[in-house]
Amino acid sequence: MNYQEALAYLDGLNVFGVRLGLTRIRRLLALLGNPQDKYRTVHVTGTNGKGSVSAMLAGILQKATIHTGLYTSPHLVSYTERMQVDGQPISEEDFAKAISAVRVFIEQMIAEGEECPTQFEALTAAAFYYFAVHKVEYAVIEVGLGGLLDSTNVITPEVSVITNVAFEHAKLCGGTLEGIAHHKAGIIKDGVPVVTAAEGMPLAILREEAERHGADLFVEGTDFTVTGGAFSPRGQSFSFSSPLLGVSGDRYALHLLGAHQVQNAGVAIMTAYLLRNVEPRLTEAVVHEALRLVTWPGRFEYLEVPASGGGRQPVLVDGAHNPAGMEVLRRGLDAYFPEQPRVLLLGILHDKEIDKMLGTLVRPDDVVVMTPPQSDRAERARVLAEKASGYAHSVSYREDNAEALDLALSLAAGRRLLVAAGSLYLIGGLRRLLLGKEDAHA
Repeated sequence: MNYQEALAYLDGLNVFGVRLGLTRIRRLLALLGNPQDKYRTVHVTGTNGKGSVSAMLAGILQKATIHTGLYTSPHLVSYTERMQVDGQPISEEDFAKAISAVRVFIEQMIAEGEECPTQFEALTAAAFYYFAVHKVEYAVIEVGLGGLLDSTNVITPEVSVITNVAFEHAKLCGGTLEGIAHHKAGIIKDGVPVVTAAEGMPLAILREEAERHGADLFVEGTDFTVTGGAFSPRGQSFSFSSPLLGVSGDRYALHLLGAHQVQNAGVAIMTAYLLRNVEPRLTEAVVHEALRLVTWPGRFEYLEVPASGGGRQPVLVDGAHNPAGMEVLRRGLDAYFPEQPRVLLLGILHDKEIDKMLGTLVRPDDVVVMTPPQSDRAERARVLAEKASGYAHSVSYREDNAEALDLALSLAAGRRLLVAAGSLYLIGGLRRLLLGKEDAHA
């Protein structure tokens, strides 16, 4: 199988949709020789921030010269982004080989009358296999959905990380915030320490589950704290303290923007301190340097591209795909660009709380352009525009993403901040188009 054939095969598996459960993935991994047991892991879940924390942790491990795998989802542009070794995405050739290896055993399962694994299960198995083939020492594994019944929940990590818990994927995770918290808590393992920034009732559930498993729980705001410092569109500083660790006001520079990334960095730092118990290469100097350099495209990412009419156009790209993400984006915009007039280029999936998201983000004087994400779950641009008209006076829509971007750039004209936000199934393509405009101008 070549890369395109591998994608076609995965697309065929997608007809099974989301089917939570661990029976299929455990059987598939057993047939592969349980590759996930051949290296140490860190498991990361949470409603928002889990991708950023995963990127930070992978960057910290790599900076310590530790051979590191990183598995994330979804991707922005290419499936190859989901599986990385030492910061490099898997090649298309190796991706096809990994999917081919997994396919052999999927077909064996089907021939033996077993249920066919889902697309995400096949990808997860391929990632575990790829990391084993490349003999990584550690792999940072981001949960796909929830935690308890997610395909990644077959590992026993060195540390479990639960960034936060908010209301999302309720239908698949118990229907309530309490149910979602129980699903996130499902990654907690016996005796494995847990780091979290959760609050309120979800935190109480995590505490209960951690106690049941004899797992030490380290909570942001109690066991460690972070305080934001100076910031600009190019980066920010913050301090980290933990009486538990004997650390007080340790100063860090962070390449990523947003107050939420300061909290995410605190979670990553605390996790790194715990990993030092088994990995002496993780020094304080390594953590400082890694956070100064870490990148995570499409998450409150500041870009500048050629403006229509000359000059430079400031652009903020963010995959705020749920109400909690929109709230974080709004706070970041208010902090970094409080007086800046804005053009919002948005696309949202139809199964999200669209009105709540728009009500959180959109100001009456914003200029809004709606366009659909590249997903069969996308809400139509016209419907999005009708909803947005209740929050802003100037609303347009284009079904074609490239046309929508061109319209948004012309409306911004270098005088307004262009904010491209919403589903990651939209952001990846828009980001590629934006970078292409920069390349064409060079």
